[in-house]
Amino acid sequence: MSETGLRERKRRRMYREVSDVAVRLFVERGFDAVSVAEVAAAAEISKPTLFRYFPAKEDLVLHRFADHEREAAEAVAAGRLEGVAPLAALRRNVLAGIAASDPITGVSDHPEVRSFCALLYGTPALVARLHAYLERSEAALAEVLGGDLDARLAAGQIIAVRRILAQENWRRIEAGETAADVRPVALAAAERAFAALEAGLPALARGAGDEE
Repeated sequence: MSETGLRERKRRRMYREVSDVAVRLFVERGFDAVSVAEVAAAAEISKPTLFRYFPAKEDLVLHRFADHEREAAEAVAAGRLEGVAPLAALRRNVLAGIAASDPITGVSDHPEVRSFCALLYGTPALVARLHAYLERSEAALAEVLGGDLDARLAAGQIIAVRRILAQENWRRIEAGETAADVRPVALAAAERAFAALEAGLPALARGAGDEE
């Protein structure tokens, strides 16, 4: 492995380990009750080092969304290589995530995922910071869709649908349903949502080889 690759692995490991420490403390004591200095001490790094990795306290939690920021954009780009229409590629991505109980879809009843979601959605500062991540997802998707106003409007609708579906799934899990209970309902809801998107965004429902 190259030196650059090794550095990247170490950087990613640092992100993950510090974030894990922070989330554990926040779940145990509450987000507002734990200081950044306490997180740094528990992670055995200095406070300045922590801030080099996480510019804001909220990012210690929301770092877990970082790998998903470009997920929608990458799904469209991958679909394009296969001649698959943007909305079909996005639908495929969402349905696969639900089927696999990917935590990002809200269809996971694993205790750690439930604790994390309760922390996230129960902390106003984290909910507010989450919008910055969603805005970056929206911008990345808009870029791959063409970057113009129509692309930005479409991306806004698509990211909103993904967010609302995930939150509804989480709401059902939090109310006591199991992932197995929620999964078929979530799949059906996603199918309806993407049918509505295809009706409202017909240009994105056509594949690369389809006629205008």
